[in-house]
Amino acid sequence: MTKSQENIQTWPDLAIGLYEKLTGKGAVITYDFEDFSIGVPKEVGDSSTFTTWKMNGKLKISTSEK
Repeated sequence: MTKSQENIQTWPDLAIGLYEKLTGKGAVITYDFEDFSIGVPKEVGDSSTFTTWKMNGKLKISTSEK
């Protein structure tokens, strides 16, 4: 585990790290989902408790810097 990974304690921490990696790189990520379900950990770490996310449609993530 790298030093930056050790500092990730919450989902917002993870999102901030992702934003920092993509900012200024013109990144656009598009996902299309059809009847997609995924078990998402309720906490960052070695948690065995999950919640189910169900998705249909398109999720587009893009970055820009002002």
